[in-house]
Amino acid sequence: MALLEIRKARREFITPEGGRLAALDGVDLDVAANEFVTLLGPSGCGKTTLLRSISGFETLDAGTIRLDGADLSALPPFRRPVNTVFQSYALFGHMTVARNVGYALEVRGEDRQARSRAVGEALEKVGLTGMGARKPSQLSGGQRQRVALARAIIGQPRILLLDEPLSALDRNLRQQMQIELKTLQHTLGIAFVFVTHDQEEALTMSDRIVVMRAGQIEQIGTPRTIYRQPKNRFVAEFIGETNLFSLTIDQIDAGLAHARTAEGLQLRLPAGGAKVGDKALAVLRPSDFTLSDQGIAATVTKAVYLGSDLYLFAQPAVGGPEIRVTARDSAQAPQVGAVVHLAYDPAAAHVLEAA
Repeated sequence: MALLEIRKARREFITPEGGRLAALDGVDLDVAANEFVTLLGPSGCGKTTLLRSISGFETLDAGTIRLDGADLSALPPFRRPVNTVFQSYALFGHMTVARNVGYALEVRGEDRQARSRAVGEALEKVGLTGMGARKPSQLSGGQRQRVALARAIIGQPRILLLDEPLSALDRNLRQQMQIELKTLQHTLGIAFVFVTHDQEEALTMSDRIVVMRAGQIEQIGTPRTIYRQPKNRFVAEFIGETNLFSLTIDQIDAGLAHARTAEGLQLRLPAGGAKVGDKALAVLRPSDFTLSDQGIAATVTKAVYLGSDLYLFAQPAVGGPEIRVTARDSAQAPQVGAVVHLAYDPAAAHVLEAA
């Protein structure tokens, strides 16, 4: 049995025009013990509403949320065995780090010695040993984020909910904290439900990603599955950069479909159950293409320097949309205006749906 079970969750809001908007529209989701699940999607897709419904800060209009088989609907937020780390951290500026972390135990009435021991253990887990006497204003952004984490885990919740907690950090610190969060989750052995609109965060940390749009779940899967085998066009375009090709199948040969775009660009892809004359929408990621001495002839229209890599836009000679390509930077890297040939492994092409 799953640790967390969400069934047919629905939450509606009244719009300023007097209409009704379904922030959650029949959501089903299971989360296992010790699993890192990320809710990913654009603003307004329902991911934060779902998180707040688990914590009890939102009340569902329909559906159920069960934790360890018990219905959470009758429990107020402070009675639910979950804790939340907010985007703003919400630390008490007049309190020391130690008192911030142990505040829930203080309110609960635990004795000073037990609180001190628990606070020390929590600070050690997040790498802040010896900083209990400081005030939040004396800490860096990353350290304040760790204080918020320590405060959330000190009560040993069954699930930790995280609402875009890294968004206020600079890029380098955010990348460092992504690894630290995943390591902490593994060390604690509890489930994390993480909300973000950042695809890199989701791919880096998650055991499974839940892609949401307009209050519904579009796809659930491992990071690799979501990236390499998107279920539909929305997921393919939302997760990372991609090239989409609308194709007509001309020939099936040895398990490969030979197809062409309306402009005449010819591609090969896994045949699957396709037949001659079928329409297809195929995905190839920029990293699927390599610069070669044969393949698709194209002219480089833009080159974006990314350090070790170059991000190229190349216009096929036959016309049609530009192809995005990730190439290694070197002294021989193509410049704008250069004619290149793009090769790819047909097995890397993923067919989405009939176009």
